[in-house]
Amino acid sequence: MSNHILNKENKKLITIIYFGFGSILIIGSILLISYLYGTPINTFVAFKKMPSVYYMNYDTALLDDSEDNKTIKYGFELFRNTPKYIGPDSDNQEIAYAGNGLACANCHLDNGTRPYSAPLIGIIQRFPQFRGRENKIGTIEERINGCMERSMNGSMMPEDSKEMIAIISYLNWISRYAPDDGKIEGTGFLKVDMIDRAIDIEHGKQVFLDNCILCHQKNGHGIKSADSITYLYPPLWGDDSYNNGAGMTRVLTSARFIKANMPFGTNYNAPKLSDKEAYDVAGYINIQSRPQKQNPEKDFPDLKKKPVSTPYPPYADNFSVEQHQKGPFKPIIAYYKQQFNITKTK
Repeated sequence: MSNHILNKENKKLITIIYFGFGSILIIGSILLISYLYGTPINTFVAFKKMPSVYYMNYDTALLDDSEDNKTIKYGFELFRNTPKYIGPDSDNQEIAYAGNGLACANCHLDNGTRPYSAPLIGIIQRFPQFRGRENKIGTIEERINGCMERSMNGSMMPEDSKEMIAIISYLNWISRYAPDDGKIEGTGFLKVDMIDRAIDIEHGKQVFLDNCILCHQKNGHGIKSADSITYLYPPLWGDDSYNNGAGMTRVLTSARFIKANMPFGTNYNAPKLSDKEAYDVAGYINIQSRPQKQNPEKDFPDLKKKPVSTPYPPYADNFSVEQHQKGPFKPIIAYYKQQFNITKTK
């Protein structure tokens, strides 16, 4: 009897030791991989599953050739290969509305369906909406043309053009599973803690050299596709990049995009860069030379609605242009709260 009890206790002790040391070995292996290869620890944590709308079918190749579907497919092509059709080197210069080599899909990743990369699923349902930049209720057509003039450094498309209709048809198609209000988790960008200092340009440069030059090149000009028109990896500055009126020139906006999506292969569940690294590299990228938007002073008729990291004046405060470009941003945010009771987050 006593031997039987002793055997049971021994088995229990062996089991505890086995699983205990096994767990230590697994954890130790994860830490070793993280140390040797720079893999973030949260890579090994189970991915957070996003709403089902992100896992639906968005493959236009599966559509038949009905007239409606042809329009959707053309919209997808415009979205994916924008400069090929409406860029400065396109075959039809009458519709060359874009002024650079960027494509819509360079910012709205996975053709507008990736969480935390400004996904456009549900965008149709979210318009019309108030836009502070124009200080009015705006249409989806006006929003697209905002991108054309800024991110694409080009000109407005006629709202009744074949191209505008096709892009909206594509956006409507990828929004078909979205809720009535178009609001889904993962819209916009990943949250980044507000860093209470100005950007560190030297640190940002080093982050860029360590993480970004394989795709975007040391000169920031990206890598073109085989067609020499579109980009495999887009330029982050220079004549073929977005102008200073684009949302990506705001450090606080671009840091959030970078955090969730860069370097290539990063996932919102397992960001590679820390908040400080994302902040500094966003600052480094945005101090580089790029096209200048015409008449930027017309943006934000109500200057109190202007995001604090907008890099061009005028402002509704007395902080310098340099501080609006490089930070620190917390004092500016505090000013708007104290003076106007406005809570700014970007």
